[in-house]
Amino acid sequence: MRTIGLFEAKQKLSELVERASEGERIGITRRGKLAAVIIPAKDKPDLKEVFADIERIRKQVNRSKRFTVKELIEEGRI
Repeated sequence: MRTIGLFEAKQKLSELVERASEGERIGITRRGKLAAVIIPAKDKPDLKEVFADIERIRKQVNRSKRFTVKELIEEGRI
């Protein structure tokens, strides 16, 4: 998976969408950390990647203030 910074992604969104529609998966980073992935609409997410993302988010939350699941849902973070 190729990654691209958020600023550059905003400048090249049409190109990135076209590439994703052709089957490429493109990661978008914010401040050097993966923030989103553009995937082809017909692709189903890889469960290993989904669980890896959940684990990454869990670790980030554990390092910061302790939130309840309800608080995270209300904030739209999960």
